[in-house]
Amino acid sequence: QVQLVESGGGLVQAGESLRLSCAASGSTFSFGVMGWYRQAPGKRRELVATISIGGTTTYADSVKGRFTISRDNAKNTVYLQMDSLKPEDTAVYYCNAQTFSTSNWGQGTQVFVSS
Repeated sequence: QVQLVESGGGLVQAGESLRLSCAASGSTFSFGVMGWYRQAPGKRRELVATISIGGTTTYADSVKGRFTISRDNAKNTVYLQMDSLKPEDTAVYYCNAQTFSTSNWGQGTQVFVSS
């Protein structure tokens, strides 16, 4: 059974940085696209960034230039470096990892950015 374990959330002030990590395990198959999504109170879950197994990345317009997604394929781990954080980045951040047949989610990690 696939498990995704996230870490690195917390409370920071605007302008500061955080780094999220997500370690995936339990799959017989390689993980393809891995990514981060977020959900703010009262809002729908939205895509933040994704990265393919080959390193191709996509970003939401709202985080371009501030967030960087990366992965370590040997460790099945994906990272999200978040710089210049803003109060509107406050949300629960969820990791997602896809195999050829499943889309798997972590439990979420809270990020709170104070102004």
